[in-house]
Amino acid sequence: MLHKPPSDLETLGADIRALRKSRDLTLVDMAERLGRSVGWLSQVERDKSEPTISDLRQIGEVLGVPMSMLFGHASVSAGEQGYVVRAGARRPMGGSTEGLVEELLSPDLTDDFEMVHSTFQPHSEMQVPANRPTQEVGYIISGRLDLRIGDRSFSVGPGDSFRIRGEEYQWSNPHDAPCVAIWVIAPPVY
Repeated sequence: MLHKPPSDLETLGADIRALRKSRDLTLVDMAERLGRSVGWLSQVERDKSEPTISDLRQIGEVLGVPMSMLFGHASVSAGEQGYVVRAGARRPMGGSTEGLVEELLSPDLTDDFEMVHSTFQPHSEMQVPANRPTQEVGYIISGRLDLRIGDRSFSVGPGDSFRIRGEEYQWSNPHDAPCVAIWVIAPPVY
């Protein structure tokens, strides 16, 4: 019996394909539900294309799983597991195509909230507004971020914080520098 190296078995594309097949969905069925092409989905499943956070959110919804099931798990020593997340061992979330790079700061998703390190690249914008049944608080460490929360617009910078309570929101960073924020979300969504 031949065994593939774990890195080949533990890819995002392989996880998505396995979940899709376990739900008896064809590539065509799932692509239609996502509003994407079969070619795009096939590339994602073969790790030839990296989905954005918005894509992962939709994929999770279609597959009926939390987004956290779609993220990699860094190896952690047994003594630190559930307590400490080292800077180099954060769980990345989604691709950077949308201009947002997120890493899970929480040791796991067993708490009533999750904490996320978010980097919004210069001249990036959220592609699809989000509206989730959560309470979220963000704290800007560096850079500036423009937010639309409900029907209000805000520009926030270093030291500023904000809250979103189950409202539709959208972000953009039209500035020349990245914006780094810490985001706390309850209940966990990733």
